[in-house]
Amino acid sequence: MRVLIVPFPWKTHLFNLVPLAWSLQTAGHEVRVAVWPQLLDSVTGAGLTGVAVGPGESAQERAQRDRRRPKGSAPAGKGPAQGELDPLFDIRPDRERLGWEQVTRLFDTLVLPQARRSNDSMMDDLVAFAREWQPDLVLWGAKAFAGAVAAAAVGAAHARVLYSVDVYPRMRDDYLHAMAQQPPQDRVDLLGDWLAGWAEKYGFAFSEELVSGQFTIDPLPEAFRPDARPTTLPMQFVPYNGPAVVPSWLAEPPRAPRVLMTFGDSVNDGPVQHLLPVERIQEILDSVADLEMELVLTLPFEAQQQLRQVPANTRLVESVPLSEILPTCAAMVHHGGAWSFGCALRHGVPQLLVSRAFDVPLKLKCLERSGAGLSMNPAEADGPGVRAAIVRLLEDGSLRANAERLRAEVLATPSPNELVHVLEELAVTHGTGAALVTH
Repeated sequence: MRVLIVPFPWKTHLFNLVPLAWSLQTAGHEVRVAVWPQLLDSVTGAGLTGVAVGPGESAQERAQRDRRRPKGSAPAGKGPAQGELDPLFDIRPDRERLGWEQVTRLFDTLVLPQARRSNDSMMDDLVAFAREWQPDLVLWGAKAFAGAVAAAAVGAAHARVLYSVDVYPRMRDDYLHAMAQQPPQDRVDLLGDWLAGWAEKYGFAFSEELVSGQFTIDPLPEAFRPDARPTTLPMQFVPYNGPAVVPSWLAEPPRAPRVLMTFGDSVNDGPVQHLLPVERIQEILDSVADLEMELVLTLPFEAQQQLRQVPANTRLVESVPLSEILPTCAAMVHHGGAWSFGCALRHGVPQLLVSRAFDVPLKLKCLERSGAGLSMNPAEADGPGVRAAIVRLLEDGSLRANAERLRAEVLATPSPNELVHVLEELAVTHGTGAALVTH
């Protein structure tokens, strides 16, 4: 069969889909990966065939441009008050529903603007390619709604592929429930209207499948699924590091418990920009200098040059393949990205998340419930705070035991190779195979 893969236009989101793309390709299926032009080298570098759709600028460039936009130049919208969306992070089965004011602010100021920024510019190109190539199955990364639209435009089966804890379905359920309680004249669904507009352009009717997919592929353990649904397909997280070389020093056993500290490929890379300034990193290094451990800190060369001194227990590197170093680690400190988070789970490593990313509170809630890790806001990540957290990660046996338990759960989940057979069946049972050609 023909499989079209549509990642959210960010490199780590693409990497999240590479192992499944490999499994489909080695099973004999034709695979195409549709990305913004700036990501084509990452696609071909993974041994996959790319298709350019959308703008010439990268997602990072667009995000930086949006951050530079003067106040008042974007559509006005009152943001949520601090703590107002706390129910979103309540993963208990008996949680309260989000109210109308909460869900409208959430969708209208966060979900929809990001969805439009990432999808509108590639929608026409993607649908045109789908109509020409006629895929049987479309796999689209969470938030890459253009993939769902392209699938519906040609009658292909489609599934959403997650990268984090999945709260979109229940957020959407809360939205529709709260909207139904409003007077008819006040029932506004901006996300639905946006997708319905694209659906009308390409000649089909809007359905909720454009929001949540016909199925959802979830690479996280069961403990990270607060609302498991019959349409959820568990899949084992398999890491893809991108092009990498194993450093020679990894061949030697660590001289003390090894701790990896990494905040992404670069402190200047998009969402982790200025997460921790170099001065704070120096403070952390000074605070942990006397600990019996081997700290491996990934830091761009330019940032390394700004450090005042490096303790004897610290090794500085620009990057290191996570799937190679984590089996040797006793703990990990990182920015909470999908890739590093999943790798730590797969290798049974207790982890400390230092991040302001929107989905980190959800990961933390699940992580705390599993007893396998800790978290702190970057503002709290000073020398004494990080030191105390690292000591606990190294000395608390329950954290290690629970991390090992999660590792066993990850490895017991169907691999991408095993999932291919399920996807083959779904492509037959859920695809109409009839393109709706409109001009």
